[in-house]
Amino acid sequence: MTFIVKNTTFLNPLNLIAPHSCRGCGSLGEVLCECCKNNIIMSHGNFVPDLEEHGLPPIFVLNHRDTIIGDLVHDFKYNSTRAIGTKLAEILDQTLPHFDGPINIVPLPTISRHIRERGLDHTLFIAKRLARLRGKNYQVARILERMNNTVQVGADRETRLSQAESAYALTNNAKIDSENTYLLFDDVWTTGASMKAATKKLQQAGASKIVIVVLAQS
Repeated sequence: MTFIVKNTTFLNPLNLIAPHSCRGCGSLGEVLCECCKNNIIMSHGNFVPDLEEHGLPPIFVLNHRDTIIGDLVHDFKYNSTRAIGTKLAEILDQTLPHFDGPINIVPLPTISRHIRERGLDHTLFIAKRLARLRGKNYQVARILERMNNTVQVGADRETRLSQAESAYALTNNAKIDSENTYLLFDDVWTTGASMKAATKKLQQAGASKIVIVVLAQS
């Protein structure tokens, strides 16, 4: 497989005052230098989580959570470093396969309390930038909504599965086209409970072409 590595670097005047440091090598200038970004792109994995009962569409996972990808996701998620979110979108753009026809990127909804605390919806942020990079055939489809604010961090597998069953619903204005491809996107795969629940909702609504996209696998 051939990867086309694009140079998306631009000079931010703020970096001259308080420069970022690369989360990979520590060099000053950007949150992720071009060298480290390209290393991630060239060495990315595509790991399908090991479930007893798979029952899911194709899954694309960028890498394991204990790699630099996991560090970047954590920094972006909890420190709201938007430059990292942009880099993650660039990496996805250069590693995801290209799909035919209209593509809807469906970010898994973030708990509203977390959005208020962090100042952004991290999955939506990345989804928007990925759609912008991919071009006119790609658009963000906010067709899932969160039905509860249950926090799954620290919960065991059985609890996560139970919580996820009622976590999502389609929005009132959701329109599913069976000819479109739906990229169901989230940051971290832990047990797969959230993705299984969200996939089920899309399938029940008539989506037949679904691909799961995750940045990091626990």
